[in-house]
Amino acid sequence: MTLQRWVFLRKLTAAAAASSSSSPPFSPPASLTHVLRFSQSAAVNMAEEAKKLAAYSAVDNNVQNNQVVGVGSGSTIVYAVDRLAERVRQEKLNIVCVPTSFQARQLILQHGLVLSDLERHPELDVAIDGADEVDAELTLIKGGGGCLTQEKIVAGNSKCFVVIADYRKDSRALGEQWKKGVPIEVIPMAYVPVSRVIAKRFGGEVNLRMAVSKAVKTRVRRRSRAFAAPFTLSVLSGLQGPVVTDNSNFILDWKFEHIQNWSEVNTAIKMIPGVVETGLFVNMAERAYFGMEDGSVKVRKAPIN
Repeated sequence: MTLQRWVFLRKLTAAAAASSSSSPPFSPPASLTHVLRFSQSAAVNMAEEAKKLAAYSAVDNNVQNNQVVGVGSGSTIVYAVDRLAERVRQEKLNIVCVPTSFQARQLILQHGLVLSDLERHPELDVAIDGADEVDAELTLIKGGGGCLTQEKIVAGNSKCFVVIADYRKDSRALGEQWKKGVPIEVIPMAYVPVSRVIAKRFGGEVNLRMAVSKAVKTRVRRRSRAFAAPFTLSVLSGLQGPVVTDNSNFILDWKFEHIQNWSEVNTAIKMIPGVVETGLFVNMAERAYFGMEDGSVKVRKAPIN
């Protein structure tokens, strides 16, 4: 079932529910409910297949023997690492990988790839990473997973930065598809003044990103036979707290109101005291690979300035 048909059925159900305020709430027939559930599953599967197509195509067309490769973060990069490891085994490639996050580091190790860092390899041949949204000029919003600073450092030290995404991330202008705003990593003590400055200067809404089921350290009162002194355990609780990045910072999500000059905005925000980095990647990506609904891969190259 195509994604378009799923959308049609969702609209049909919503229209039926709103058709009469005096009538009892609309309950779709069991057969329609089954179709909707199936179509939702089909849409998820379609998106995952699109991610895989984009990732495989990017790895096949941009990674060569004896290269240092930057490995991004997120759900799409999992497929890229799968394909990279497959090629290393099959073609006996000599590849060194530099991660952008703890997740990327674990993926590299789990696949038996060679792990390195920017101290040993300060210049990378290519970096491959996902994106939350890509506009017509290859300006990106990144940081939905909270790794924007390390991702930008790795991308900025690569000769070629390649983006992989599915069709849902492809936009004419930022904000068209991605509605959660631009992530901004900040020093914890500065999140309130930084939020105020951004909202006053650029408009929109700025929110501190929160997490649920955070690990809370609880001191165990009783001594354990295995330990000479009281020890601490991390237990999951239902409490909320701010998301903390790999760099021990907070993340603000700025929901902007209109299209901006992203290069100027990016520079201006980074000049605010307390800002570590923004999730705006301007003039950095060389090309983007989009896995499409029909099973094809669309490639967009950066405009020539």
